Amino acid sequence: MKLLLDFLPILLFFGTFKYAEGHKEWASEFATAHFGAIVSGGKVGPDEAPVLLATLVVILATVAQVVFLKLRGRKVDMMLWVSLVLVTVLGGLTVWLHNPTFIKWKPSGLYWALGLAFWGSQAFFRRNLLKQMLGEQLQLPDSVWQRLNFSWVAFFGLLGLINLWVAYTFELSTWVNFKVFGVTAMMFVFMLAQGLYINRHLPEEPVADEPPPPAA
Repeated sequence: MKLLLDFLPILLFFGTFKYAEGHKEWASEFATAHFGAIVSGGKVGPDEAPVLLATLVVILATVAQVVFLKLRGRKVDMMLWVSLVLVTVLGGLTVWLHNPTFIKWKPSGLYWALGLAFWGSQAFFRRNLLKQMLGEQLQLPDSVWQRLNFSWVAFFGLLGLINLWVAYTFELSTWVNFKVFGVTAMMFVFMLAQGLYINRHLPEEPVADEPPPPAA
C-alpha cells in the first residue's frame, strides 16, 4: 500500500501528460474552460495544456496523499511534506505562468533535500539516517554505514543534476519519460549495487556444531 501511495502521484502525472499530449486541442479547451481562472491570461494553448493538466493532477494527488494518511492516523514522512511544499509552490508557478520550467525543478529540489538530510544528520548531529532506519536488520561496522550514507548523498546530488540536464537538453516529453522510467531504473541499479556492497560486509553466520554420531 505504501509503495502504491508513493508512486501514485508520478504515475498520475505521467498518465495525464501522455493522454493530454495525444489530445492537445481537447486538453487546451478543457484546461481553459475549467482552470482559466488560475492561469495568467485565462487561456491555455495546446502546447502548454499537457504539462499544465499533469501538474494540477500531481498537486491534487500529493495533497490527497497527505489527507489520506492524516485521516488514517498514520505518520506523514518529512519527505512527503517537502514534496508537498515543492510541488505546490513550483507547480503553482508552472500553472500560473504557463511555464514548465518550475515543475521540472521539483524532482531536483526533492533529491537535493534528501541528500542534504543524509549529509546534515551525519555532519551536524552525528546521526546516520541509514543506520537508524536499517540498523536493527543489518549489523555493519560504523565505517561501512558512513560509506553507505555518503553514497546516498552523492547519488541524490547526481540525480538532481541529471534531472536538470535532461530537462534543459531534451524535449518535454523526453523529460517526462525520464522522470518515470529513467529515475526508476537508476534507483534500481543503485540499490542493487548497495545490496551487493552490504552483502560483502555482513558478518558470517556461525556454523552450527554437527551432532555426534549415534553410538554403535
